Amino acid sequence: MVDNKPMKVEQLVKCSRELLGLELSTEAQRAFGLYAEQLLAWNQDINLTAITDPQSIEMRHFLDSLSVIMAGPLLPGQRVIDVGTGAGFPGLPLRLIYPQIELTLLEATAKKTRFLDHMTTLLGLNNVRILTARAEEAGQIDAHREKFDVVLARAVAQMPVLSEYLLPLCKVGGRCVALKGETAAAEVQRAENALRILGGRLEKIIPVELPQVAETHYLVIIQKTAATPPLYPRRAGMPTKRPLP
Repeated sequence: MVDNKPMKVEQLVKCSRELLGLELSTEAQRAFGLYAEQLLAWNQDINLTAITDPQSIEMRHFLDSLSVIMAGPLLPGQRVIDVGTGAGFPGLPLRLIYPQIELTLLEATAKKTRFLDHMTTLLGLNNVRILTARAEEAGQIDAHREKFDVVLARAVAQMPVLSEYLLPLCKVGGRCVALKGETAAAEVQRAENALRILGGRLEKIIPVELPQVAETHYLVIIQKTAATPPLYPRRAGMPTKRPLP
């Protein structure tokens, strides 16, 4: 995949094995090391992350992203979209582990999508599409609306708003996985009506205890049980200004 010798990711290797039962190949380790190096290098000019300690990148970005597999494995050929991906989390780390998925990285900020273009080219990743757009726009485009088996988001918005971003992209029978902090349960409770309106149903909330990270993280898994009404998502900015009650 890459020919140089990037930084080591020994903590990621150890913790992926212990927490997730994942054995990272030598190729994957090199890719994660290069990803970390490029993230820090680009971060000097573009605001990609507030986390600049290499070990924290391994835990809070890479391992946190990989924790999505606790919601179930990603299967070959599945269409996966990462909404508001930023510097590629959680989508790109998952693509390094599951090379046979079809991944779309959705990000509204062009500077960040340039970084994503750079990383996918540098790592030689196929089956990765980068889309510069807002979630509200993507959810009303026929090529994307209700076309994805798995819809992901990390640190994007509160659940009543996030539901309107994610569920229009998810096909009926698919699932959405939101990576949330300690307010996860309260957010889901506030989003109950929004989920019902948008065709979703809470399946479960999975706690994730990351090594070297004090706070508990959570995976909120939403099943798509019915088609989303054509009205949703509303025009850009409306879900945030007027969240569904």
